[in-house]
Parts: sequence; C-alpha cells; structure tokens
Amino acid sequence: MRTIEWDDSDSSIKMIDQTLLPTELKIIKCKNIADVCEAIQSLRIRGAPALGVCGAFGVALSAQLSSASTVEGMIKDMKAAGAAIKKTRPTAINLSWGVDQVLQIAEEEGMDPKLIQNIALEEAQRIADEDVEINKKIGKNGAKLLRDGDIVLTHCNAGRMACVDWGTALGVIRSAVADKKKIKVIACETRPLNQGSRITAWELQQDKIPVHVITDSAAGFLMREGLINKVIVGADRITQEFVYNKIGTYSLSVLAKEHNIPFYVAAPVSTLDAESWEEHVKIEERSPDEIRYLGKAKELNVPEGVPILNLAFDKTPMENVSAIITENGAFYPPILIDEIILG
Repeated sequence: MRTIEWDDSDSSIKMIDQTLLPTELKIIKCKNIADVCEAIQSLRIRGAPALGVCGAFGVALSAQLSSASTVEGMIKDMKAAGAAIKKTRPTAINLSWGVDQVLQIAEEEGMDPKLIQNIALEEAQRIADEDVEINKKIGKNGAKLLRDGDIVLTHCNAGRMACVDWGTALGVIRSAVADKKKIKVIACETRPLNQGSRITAWELQQDKIPVHVITDSAAGFLMREGLINKVIVGADRITQEFVYNKIGTYSLSVLAKEHNIPFYVAAPVSTLDAESWEEHVKIEERSPDEIRYLGKAKELNVPEGVPILNLAFDKTPMENVSAIITENGAFYPPILIDEIILG
C-alpha cells in the first residue's frame, strides 16, 4: 500500500491519514485544493518526499478542476493552487519542488488545456513512481554503512509513511535487514506529536524489525552506555551549511559527536537546496496547542497564559554529519552539496 497515490475513479488524491496511527489505518481523499492544504497543515500527510509527491498531485488536481478554456487561464489556476500549497509548510523544500516540477512541464509542453491536464497528471505520477525507486537506491547505498548487530537510533519518522514507499532513514534499515543483517532500532518518541512512537514503531512492527521506543531525553544516556552505535535521520532540506530536520535532530548530532557515533542523514537529491543559505530558510513554528494539550482528550499540559515556542525543525551543521546518503551514493566530509547533486 502506498502512502499517497492518485485515484482515477474520482480524480482525487488518496492518502493514509497519519494522524490516526497507530490505532487506525484509514485512507482519506482530497478532492480539491483546500483538502490538500488541510491534509498537509494537519500532518495527515507528512515527510519531505511524501510532501513533494503531494505537491505534485495537488497541482495536477488543480488542472483537473480548472474550468479555464485557454492555456493561459489553466496555468494561472495551477500557479494559484501551487502558491497555496507551498505556503502550508515553508521549511520542507520537497513540497515546493514537487509543485514546481509539474508547473514547469505544463508550461513547457502544454499546447491546450486538455493536454495540460494529461501532462500534469503524468508528471505527478512519474514523481510518485520515481520516489519509490529513489528510496530503494538510498536504502542500498546506506545499507553498506550498517553492520550485522548494529543498534540504530532514529528520530521522527523517515519511513514509508514519509515517502510513497520504503523510506529514507528506515529504507536504509529495511535494506540492511533485506541483506540478512540483524539490526535493532531505537526510535525517539519525538515530541510533541510523537511521530517516532506512533509511526516509526508502527512501521517497524509491521515489518517485524525489532524496535524499542524511548523518550527523546534518554538518547544521550543510552549512547554513553554503549547501547546505540549508529544514528540515521531523514531531512526536510539540506543546504551548503545545514541539515534541516525535525526538532531534536541537532541535539542528537551533538550527542553522537561527543560519543564518537556515526551520524548519517538519508535523503533524496530533491531535498538538496544548493541555492539557499541560513538567512533564506524559514523554520516552521506550529500551534502552541500541540504542546499545551495532551492527546485527543485535550488534557492541559502547560498552564494557560504561559508562552510556548513550538518549532517544527532545527538545523544541524555539516561538521556534525558523518555522511549524507542519497540515490547518488554516500558522501563524506567535506560534504559539498553541488557534488552530491552531480553524483
């Protein structure tokens, strides 16, 4: 089952609602751009590669819904939809990348509205199919860095739920297991929305890969005790200076460096952003209510009136990264983004 795909039966985008995991596996449908934006903002769909595919399908959906009778009118509708989608989550570059890929081919090759609709959907489908192939290559390249018996720490969720299938960081682990290596995983809970305990642990349990869940604050102690010997995370954007990923990633990189533990980042080339620098990247700040209240019961967790800073991402400097694993191979310090892109 793919995390996200196009449904020809009613021209909609169907996806797994990740907010319901692990208690319920439910497929939802996005039939308009408002649905797409809500799904992204509420994290029903999440993870850099999956967001790229969602952005691509979202623009393709806007073409299907457009009533424009001219090329110019349809492109205008698609750009408006793309702009709305991009605004939903500013830090993850794959989202805007997926939007731009479909817009570019529509503008370059669309000779009439019907052709644009077909081209846009074909390109979005190509991006979705390619995502699976790319993740398998990332997994193969990264599996070489894992040894039989490794205990691997991961943060947030960089598995099939963060992609169309297979995963990036978890894809490396899956590929190592497929190579007959015995790998155990320690998954950080990943507060405040617990993508590690809810989603990563659920995925690995489905695949019968041994996993323990820990509180985020336990990682350093376990490293000191020798109970972790590799760290693998995903990424939402990689610039020349930093790896932007789920908040808490930077702290883990510092701890790994202190304890001489390899710290690997697994991500597709589409996550690389060679043009942006630190001042160009906006760190997403999410609703304080994600921290103020606990669970669906909305139990008060922070006194009313106390300010909350709920940052979704942080930035890990390149000097803390042991290697970046992409479909083009594994790249070691000094890590140069342009060289990775060229392969």
